[in-house]
Amino acid sequence: MSVLVNKDSKIIVQGFTGSEGTFHAGQMIEYGTNVVGGVTPGKGGQEHLGKPVFNTVAEAVEKVGADTSIIFVPPAFAADAIMEAADSGIKVIITITEGIPVADMVKVYDYIKKRDCTLIGPNCPGVITPEEAKVGIMPGFVFKKGNVGIVSKSGTLTYEAADQVVRQGLGITTAIGIGGDPIIGTTTKEAIKLLIEDPETTCVVMIGEIGGQLEPDAARWYRESGSSKPIVGFIAGETAPAGRTMGHAGAIVGGSDDTAQAKKRIMRECGIHVVDSPAEIGQKVKEVLA
Repeated sequence: MSVLVNKDSKIIVQGFTGSEGTFHAGQMIEYGTNVVGGVTPGKGGQEHLGKPVFNTVAEAVEKVGADTSIIFVPPAFAADAIMEAADSGIKVIITITEGIPVADMVKVYDYIKKRDCTLIGPNCPGVITPEEAKVGIMPGFVFKKGNVGIVSKSGTLTYEAADQVVRQGLGITTAIGIGGDPIIGTTTKEAIKLLIEDPETTCVVMIGEIGGQLEPDAARWYRESGSSKPIVGFIAGETAPAGRTMGHAGAIVGGSDDTAQAKKRIMRECGIHVVDSPAEIGQKVKEVLA
């Protein structure tokens, strides 16, 4: 199985004909992802990369049955694009755009709560179910199919973790890059829950960063869930000066649980297998699955 995206997902690209949309849609199609079209207002009726272009998301849902969207719309218009997708019946909305104003995301967050959809991102690398669907900007060749799920705030560390797992002869069910902005659609806890509940995922890798409460919240949920499915955790930014966040627009550092040391302590207390460097992830996964 997988979570969020698979070979049957019908994917559209919002911002399809722009430079970013064109490049990454091309990579997704080459990977074998089921891209059924794209949306660029004013260019409906054209064809791009061998796929139909629509003026609206609603039209794409009606004409090609789209159920998943990836958004490459510029920051000033990205919030509207997310809300349009949610309003049109898209179930999984993956937003790559970086730099969406926080005030815009406050409106989006409130808007999508009332609708039956899942938002991943913004400012994220996307979601990949290896050998089925790459809905994002990650290098597909790194990911091999298997039984390990990945949840990460960091794009680069998502790829690093996948590589470490694959080097141990294992593979990935689904990797979810949730993004590092202050307001994101799907939290670490929510993404972890999806993978814990997936019957084919036998272990989860959780990669966090200094700042915010997402990882402690996820760790406490995991302990309360009583799940015996192991989680391997890593927190980036341990050597950052006090008060710093990571390179994302990132959550504010300031609470008692948001330093790397505090997060690692809480994760260990909640039964998570914590490693001190990304290079240890694959070996630790192999150990806990042995």
